[in-house]
Amino acid sequence: MSYPTLMHAPAALHSVARLGLISAVGCWLMLAAGGASAQAFDTVRLFGAAPGQDAGRAGLVLIHGSRYDGSDQTRTMLVPSIDYQWANGFFAGVSNGVGYNFSRQPSTQYGLRLTADFGRKESRSDALRGMGDVDAAAQWGAFFNYAPSRELFFSSSLRYGSGNDKNGALLDLGVGRAYMLAPQWRLGLGLGATLTNAAYQQTYFGVTAAQAARSGYSVYTPGAGLRDLRASAALTYVINPHMSLTTGLSVSSLMGDAKDSPLTRKATAASVVVAFGYGF
Repeated sequence: MSYPTLMHAPAALHSVARLGLISAVGCWLMLAAGGASAQAFDTVRLFGAAPGQDAGRAGLVLIHGSRYDGSDQTRTMLVPSIDYQWANGFFAGVSNGVGYNFSRQPSTQYGLRLTADFGRKESRSDALRGMGDVDAAAQWGAFFNYAPSRELFFSSSLRYGSGNDKNGALLDLGVGRAYMLAPQWRLGLGLGATLTNAAYQQTYFGVTAAQAARSGYSVYTPGAGLRDLRASAALTYVINPHMSLTTGLSVSSLMGDAKDSPLTRKATAASVVVAFGYGF
């Protein structure tokens, strides 16, 4: 989920967007959505430049969250972030992957992109012992975003190719609302949900017979459905026309078969993020 306060704003405010306000919000939401397990790329965020202009953004994101989806253990990471978008529609970076936005309308964005599933290491937690690693994989996908006003935003993203068998699929849906509290202060609130196919659920929440023999868990075969629901809030301070600082909180709750998985030790978890952004 991203916040479009500056998406339709006057030209003077677009300079602030380029300097890291939306960048910071987008960076922490990208990573906080899945806690420190970094389930990234839940949506495309192309708010770093005025329509028809090139722009880049870079920053650092400090994340404190779950070791993996469903873990009752936490970890803290410091993650660099950089993204760039071109006036011709192409974009590339840590937050959005590599792709193309076909729309030339500031209120609508739709296109294709290539992202990554970062996988999961067995060594990340004792609870994963015997489960084996989930390898990183490329994901092909599409996205559609719509902002009916400068404060309200709807997002959707389809990704395919995760898991060791490369056939996991996710559909991410989100809505965000932005508020200008003062000239230098912005508040963003958001809700999100992710639906997955059975292949994705089996990779991250299932237990095969071979895994059961090694881990001691019972065999578990989850089906497709709603993986989780999320709520988030972000407060951003615009330091100057080039820099901003964002603090955020995201709460995520696993649902359905993901919640009932033997790997799930804690169904509801919170992530705290501090992000510094610089626009250029």
